[in-house]
Amino acid sequence: MTDKVIYLDNNATTRVDDKVLEAMLPFLKDEYANPSSMYEFAKHASNAIKDARVKVKEFFNAQSEKEILFTSCGSESANTAIRGVLNMNKNKKHIITSKVEHPCVLNLYQTLEKQGYTVDYIGVNSVGELDLEQLSEAVNDDTALVSIMYANNETGVINPIQKISEIIKEKNPQAKFFVDAVQAAGKVPLDVQELGVDLMGISGHKFHAPKGVGALYINSKTLITPLIIGGHQERGKRAGTENVPYIVGLGEACDIAAHHLKYEATEVKRLRDKLEAGILKNIYNARLNTGIANRVPNTTNIGFEYVEGELILLHLSDMGICASSGSACTSGSLEPSHVLRAMNVPFTAIHGSIRFSLSKYTTEKEIDYVNSVLPGIIEKIRNLSPYQDELAQLKKQKSL
Repeated sequence: MTDKVIYLDNNATTRVDDKVLEAMLPFLKDEYANPSSMYEFAKHASNAIKDARVKVKEFFNAQSEKEILFTSCGSESANTAIRGVLNMNKNKKHIITSKVEHPCVLNLYQTLEKQGYTVDYIGVNSVGELDLEQLSEAVNDDTALVSIMYANNETGVINPIQKISEIIKEKNPQAKFFVDAVQAAGKVPLDVQELGVDLMGISGHKFHAPKGVGALYINSKTLITPLIIGGHQERGKRAGTENVPYIVGLGEACDIAAHHLKYEATEVKRLRDKLEAGILKNIYNARLNTGIANRVPNTTNIGFEYVEGELILLHLSDMGICASSGSACTSGSLEPSHVLRAMNVPFTAIHGSIRFSLSKYTTEKEIDYVNSVLPGIIEKIRNLSPYQDELAQLKKQKSL
């Protein structure tokens, strides 16, 4: 066991960047004024929000700072976008999403179905790529909103957002397009003008800002109703005293991330690929669930056939390694990931699927360590598996 934590669960949350924390500290201590107050002392906080809004605007390549709304997280951004658009288009009752969205979207859509909306859930293929033909066929004159994530949180698979936008606008120019970009932020460019989206949400803690702050891009032609009603803050679109230090932190994280994309696309990807290659070479019952699908550079989802993911995670934790499972415990019973089910990942691997997600802080030494200890962990668990005949056959096939 190592005394150092090897953190490979960055799609769950990330370490706060030192520069982000440094930018936040004055507003956690000395610059504590309410930014809505009229006196000079408060202008420091008010100006800090304005500066942060400019940084986020540039991060999205939005046309105006007025298109940026600060929120508390990705879930609030999604709820604000979806509910806000639908409330402005009450005469339209058709909405579209995918089968592999984050629960903050899927659970909301299931709630909306109970309120009279018709929802089309678009499928994916065996490597997690969206069925664009099915999407095109689903868009109709009654469609108010299409909601598709940029990058999947479990697999990292990237959806062709620009192409999806073109399909929507061709079939129904009035339909709005919301993109959950929580797992894409800081990993790939977010150019809302080039992508052609109407709304896009991000969450700070996924790219080295603190938990508790996010942002929603709303283009100037899109009208929404507020999710939180109260005072004048955020131009009346989100009431409540602004969380100044965290907004400052988000702005700083956006500025840093915008200048760090090349490193993500090269060095982080290289380490991710090295981890994958080592696992697939040295562990015969391992499979890359996404195949060659286009993914964000930091994420891999690997299924270990005929073993349980929860056992793998426990053994990894004993070795100081943090990762996450492709399955989740719900109400006391182990339910496989809805994402992997939609991909038709074989039952032999779906419960044994593990997500490793790297960051700019991941080192070569850490990847080498994981590759050195994981084969032994899997072998130990395989020896406890009731599927010894199946494992022997699989080993024979892989050796051919």
